Order: sequence, then C-alpha cells, then structure tokens
Amino acid sequence: MPEETKNSKPAQEHPLANILINVLIPVLALSYLSKEPGTAELKLWHIGPLYALFIALAFPFVYGIWFFAKTRKMNFFSGIGLFSVMLTGGLTLFLWNKDGTVKEHAAVLFGLKEASIPFVLGFAVIASHWSKTPLLRTFLYSDSIFDIIKIESKVTELDKQVDYQKVLLSATILFGMSFFISTILNFGLAMYFLGDLDHTAPNAREIYNEKVAAVTGWGFVIIGVPIMVFLFFTLRKLLSGLRELTGFKDDELMMPR
Repeated sequence: MPEETKNSKPAQEHPLANILINVLIPVLALSYLSKEPGTAELKLWHIGPLYALFIALAFPFVYGIWFFAKTRKMNFFSGIGLFSVMLTGGLTLFLWNKDGTVKEHAAVLFGLKEASIPFVLGFAVIASHWSKTPLLRTFLYSDSIFDIIKIESKVTELDKQVDYQKVLLSATILFGMSFFISTILNFGLAMYFLGDLDHTAPNAREIYNEKVAAVTGWGFVIIGVPIMVFLFFTLRKLLSGLRELTGFKDDELMMPR
C-alpha cells in the first residue's frame, strides 16, 4: 500500500531544472551563439542568430513535451511556457528580414508579446471567479494548501456564504492585479533593452538575440521578485479574511504538513 501511494504521487517539476532549461540555457544560447560565422573574432560556438534562436527555444520546448509525456498531464505553467516559446519563435521569424536587419517596430511588437500572456492570465483569473473552476483555486487557494472542506463546512454552519464569496473575490482581484503588474513590467523591460535597437544594422538579428537574452535574464529578477512579494501579500490578505470569517487560526486554515 505505501509503495502504491508512493508510485501514484504525481511527478513534480524540479525548480532548479526549470530555471536552468527555461531561463539560463536560452539566455546563454542567445548571448553567446548568435554571432555570424565568418565575422571578426570568430569562435567555434558562433553559429549565427537563426541557429542560436532554434537552440534557445528547443530546450524549453523539448522539456515541456518530455514532462507531458512523462506525467500524461500538462502542468499549467508548462503549457503557458510552451505557448510562449512558440509565440516568441514565430514573432522573431516574422521580425527578421532576409538581409540581416529586423523590422522597424520590433521593440514594440516584442514588448506587446511579452505583455500579452500575463495580461490574458490576469483577465482570466478575475473572470474565472464566476465560473465552476476559479483559477484562484488552481494557483493559490488550493486544497493542497488550505483545508477547504473544513473552511466551507464552517462557512455553511455560520451561514456566511455571501461573505465567503466576498473574501474570495477580493483575493482573486488582488491575485489578478499581480499579473497586470507583470504586464506593465514585461513591456517596460522589453522597451528598455530593445528600444534603442538599430533595425537597419547589418547584424541587427544578432543584436536582437542578445537583447532578447537580456530581457529573459533580467525579467526573472525584475519581474519575478515583485510578483512573489505581491503574491505573499495576497496570501496574507486571504488568510486574514478567512480568519475573520471562520474564527480559525492560520494553522487551522491550512492543510497539516
């Protein structure tokens, strides 16, 4: 029985592997492989911007497919990551010109691409509150973290369903706001690095790759840290609302560890 339980436990993505494959390897590939062969100071690893792009996108794409094949279940974040990888590749190929230059409004279009996914997610999180499957329960208010059965039994006992929904709606809006903050930060970061790109330069595609690598690398810190702080604040507000509503302490609201 213990062996079955152990084997039936769903596989989890290792956070360090996730960072390595989805952030560090693409950044290194775009930064150091993008120089065109035959240029000055040629190194063995200079394979050109196109192949560097393929390598940078291949690692997160193959990793997402491998994880899906292994677990037979699409992790939500892996699914978003795969979509983002395909969107980045498709947009980049559209922005590149055959003569080595890039299209004039590459910075704005790439910035809009970076901003689009968190914007859609933020809208979806808030809109899903009125659906049968609120995304708040997927991301934050899940039964793996909170003792939802006990909480909702107490809410029913006290006849506070309306107040309960207000607490969840408040947390949902705060949670959705974290994605809207990410939207603004994503666009601003893309414009900061790509805004001065000389789209007519003969090696514009190479420079474009290097700047996209900078956006990816810095985005992990500049965007990730504030969002984590905002999520912590949202979690504390949710706990506060549930405490006031049910009379439970924090450890009674949470699942035992």
